[in-house]
Amino acid sequence: MDFVRTPEKRFERLLDYPFDPHYLDLNGLRMHYVDEGPADAKPILMLHGEPSWSYLYRHMIPVCAAAGHRVLAPDLIGFGKSDKPTAIDDYSYQQHMDWMQGFIDQLELTEITLVCQDWGSLLGLRLAAENPDRFRAIVVGNGMLPTGDQKAPPAFKIWKNFALHSPWFPIGRIINAGSFRKLGPDEIRAYDAPFPGKKYKAGARAFPRLVPMTPDDPATEANRAAWAVLEQWDKPFLTTFSNGDPITRGGDAYMQKRIPGAQGQPHVTLKGGHFLQEDSPVPFARAINELLARLP
Repeated sequence: MDFVRTPEKRFERLLDYPFDPHYLDLNGLRMHYVDEGPADAKPILMLHGEPSWSYLYRHMIPVCAAAGHRVLAPDLIGFGKSDKPTAIDDYSYQQHMDWMQGFIDQLELTEITLVCQDWGSLLGLRLAAENPDRFRAIVVGNGMLPTGDQKAPPAFKIWKNFALHSPWFPIGRIINAGSFRKLGPDEIRAYDAPFPGKKYKAGARAFPRLVPMTPDDPATEANRAAWAVLEQWDKPFLTTFSNGDPITRGGDAYMQKRIPGAQGQPHVTLKGGHFLQEDSPVPFARAINELLARLP
């Protein structure tokens, strides 16, 4: 598997990203992650989606760490400071699952609180369902675990075609377009930083086509099996969706009805677009802290 590694100079002096880098090896690929807060505290695992990286959580990590939690925010393989295989076919749903399983195994994480959005939810919800004894709570904002049995919204189909076929794929501007607020030039530069050229973007272009869209998708059976676990999930399950995401709108109500652990939780609707971490980072982080403050 051929891969590239973004030069470190691309990450120098990024706005509001003061975190020390941490790395682990996953079968020859280097995965980067942020690790803040007390090392002996119960971990919060923040999983980003498409086409962002751990920079997305920069305003949330300090809020949760200050509350006494250990906060881990990995860059998925193909994103951020992690290594990037250069062929779109190097990426599959199961391969991403294997990389994330390797991450929690190497760090020996237990009593995890999952925080996820977008593709972070497709991976994180599967990860929790396949390792239920290692997770204590789940918080989902603008995310879902699709099986291909439901019709995809038109906005997603447009996005999928753009990601696969557009010769122009400006990561920072994509994040900006999916946020209510206008990102500044330094923030857009930070989102562009991991991707200095076309060969660095294979992972970002691959993700939309990996979403299960039909009942016979390669990931469908595993996702259905995960739903069978989630339908019995009685640990805390909190939704923190935004009010302005055309892709995941309605997913919060769907999960609240289907997952037992969602009953009686203080679900919130936050102001923002698809990237609610940009629009409502502090309310999002506070909702996590308030949930965990009620747990033993």
